[in-house]
Amino acid sequence: MIPLRIGVLSLLTLLLAFVVVAQPAATVRAVRVDGPFSIDGRLDEPQWSQAEAFDAPLEIDPRENLPALQRTDIRILYTDDALLVSFVCHDTNMSELRAHITDRDRLYLDDYTILIIDTFGDAQKAYEFFVNPLNVQGDALRANENEDDSYEMVWQSATTVGPTSWTVEMAIPFKSLRFPDRPEQTWKILAGRNYPRVTRAVYAASPIDRNNECLTCQGMPLLGISGIKPGLAMEILPYAAASQAGALQDTDDPATPFDEGKIKGRAGIGLKVAPSPDLVVEAVVNPDFSQIESDAAQISVNTTFNLFYQERRPFFLEGSDLFRGNGNGFGGPALQLFYSRTINDPLVATKVIGKSGGLSYGFIGGSDRNTSLFVPGEEQSDLVETGMASLASVGRVRYDFGDQSYVGGILSHRSIKSDGSNVVGGADFNYRWDQNHSVRGALYLSRTDELSDTVMFDDMRTFSSTGHTAAYDGETYGGLAGRLEVSRATREMSASVTYEDVSPTFQAQNGFVTRTDRRVISFSGGYTAYPDEGSTLTRWGVSGFTGLQFNYDGQRKERFLFLNYNANFKGQINLSIGVLALNQELFQGIYFPRIPRANINVNGNPNNSLSFGISFEAGNFIYREGTPPELGYGHQGGLDATVRVTDRLRVSASYSRARLSSDATGQLFFDGNIYRTTGYYYFNTEAFLRVIMQYDTFSKGLNAYPLFSYKLNAFTVFYAGTTRNLTNFSDRPAGWTTTKTQYFVKLQYLIQS
Repeated sequence: MIPLRIGVLSLLTLLLAFVVVAQPAATVRAVRVDGPFSIDGRLDEPQWSQAEAFDAPLEIDPRENLPALQRTDIRILYTDDALLVSFVCHDTNMSELRAHITDRDRLYLDDYTILIIDTFGDAQKAYEFFVNPLNVQGDALRANENEDDSYEMVWQSATTVGPTSWTVEMAIPFKSLRFPDRPEQTWKILAGRNYPRVTRAVYAASPIDRNNECLTCQGMPLLGISGIKPGLAMEILPYAAASQAGALQDTDDPATPFDEGKIKGRAGIGLKVAPSPDLVVEAVVNPDFSQIESDAAQISVNTTFNLFYQERRPFFLEGSDLFRGNGNGFGGPALQLFYSRTINDPLVATKVIGKSGGLSYGFIGGSDRNTSLFVPGEEQSDLVETGMASLASVGRVRYDFGDQSYVGGILSHRSIKSDGSNVVGGADFNYRWDQNHSVRGALYLSRTDELSDTVMFDDMRTFSSTGHTAAYDGETYGGLAGRLEVSRATREMSASVTYEDVSPTFQAQNGFVTRTDRRVISFSGGYTAYPDEGSTLTRWGVSGFTGLQFNYDGQRKERFLFLNYNANFKGQINLSIGVLALNQELFQGIYFPRIPRANINVNGNPNNSLSFGISFEAGNFIYREGTPPELGYGHQGGLDATVRVTDRLRVSASYSRARLSSDATGQLFFDGNIYRTTGYYYFNTEAFLRVIMQYDTFSKGLNAYPLFSYKLNAFTVFYAGTTRNLTNFSDRPAGWTTTKTQYFVKLQYLIQS
């Protein structure tokens, strides 16, 4: 289910990035001023009168570059240390203002201001800043039209709300940005405002051409910034944590004793140094890479490949765009050679990220104390918990030229003891020869020296007809992976053709490549229509995706055709209907000629208090865990809803389920649900109390996660919480039994120079 909070994170990608009427971009000039300067949201400093005011006069979605219904006044100043930006958002009906106190990056259903800054002016990367009327901040990193809202920056903002307008004042320290080390800067910016009412309107300071899929290419030049030298920027991030964990000695047997466990302390430190504005060196010692924000459970029954989870750990966020794959595949990024979650629990980790002219470069290395490795395959993948130490490193270079065009190389290495290692290297590129056409590709080679320990992993499945097995039996083999995609996108039409080739013995132990032994050619295309303003629809479209997949033995593994209709309605209701009209698959030697199914997704934010989502898919599925596999009929899906009871209290509930039975006999293969409820109470924009309750009928597990959080900024935090896992041993007298508990506190404080 697509989370509704993505607001701008999908809206700007899909809406802001497609609007008509190409015009020469106007320029904006920042004015240098001296302090003192108080960020209080009042704009009563006399320096603001020196700024060149500009408006956001255009509604770029859903209407196309037509006059905005509300006025927005924007000004930009700068000092030796920071960029200063103000917004005055006029509103003729302030009673309909949408604003809530919430955590960072959860404001996207509200009114909010938008500022996007491309500091190198090359459309490769941009910083995004958002503020709602109650001073809740959001930030993200935009790279090649992909947005990552897990990226965090340290910056200031303040707001005031009046009878006819609301005001935002922000200060973005130059130490938080990366920009060219030169006397005079030429940046690109996009500025505007999200105005959610009957429809979600986006107002912008400059027109956006929907016939041009590159958003940051269309930013306004920001001139006037000169002589900024942040000098040596340093951040020190120490932390201290304490925890106590208890568990049954055998979590599958409620009769075994419960071991309370000892209180354990942990401390570590991170150091980030930026000797120049375009170079960052970072190191961590004994970092706490545990996650306070738990991953929402995903239904994994009948899934033979590992699931992809987004990275949230701060150390890996800066520079993540440099290492990210340049395409999307099944279940995650396509040919992702570096997946930072494979560095699990390092004693020491280091990182270097830099840019000089068009050349970007990066290095990440870590000494991991508890290594987990993916073992990919044609029809399944495995995750092996080795319990062993390893050294992981990855180096990356990329040369950028033109708008969103680049050529790059990557080298990745993982070693375990002296008898296990994996090396992957290769090159990738993206070439955008005009605003509508692009080609991207990658070619990688790997060499793997397996561990020699079949006790650790003894699966004897073979890698196609190579003779090599998945088991850790000390084999050595190489592999190849490549991908080529050509695409065209215009205002109404889009089309692409992709070829992907991954040999049976290709492995990337620092990455996320779980499907191998595959040669796939696929085609996709779509048409988008923009109805007249009087229509109940603001946008609708149809699309299709079809392709063929073969393995390296020449067998046709899959043939498919997926058709989709989507529509955006007034009232902020979105609908998507899809049909897998053709689906044929060869799995474990059995050919399934007809596996049709259909899905429907609906989500909306009809008013200030409610948002919801519904997802449902029904039809035929292969029961992959059977011996032999069998065709089944069933469904999967769920629903979620969030009720904002007050400006400070929010309650969310979600329900996911999956059911499958034999198509031939009606025998039930599985039927289960996951229930999840989350309650938040926000004391202010810095502190909240959260309680998560989750029940999984597949595992018969009930989990409770209460947490108190205080965030002075994105990195200075205090957490105190507990977790409790219970299992329903319904077939035994014990019934509901606590199987695991944990109590923890953590304090982390950012020191900046």
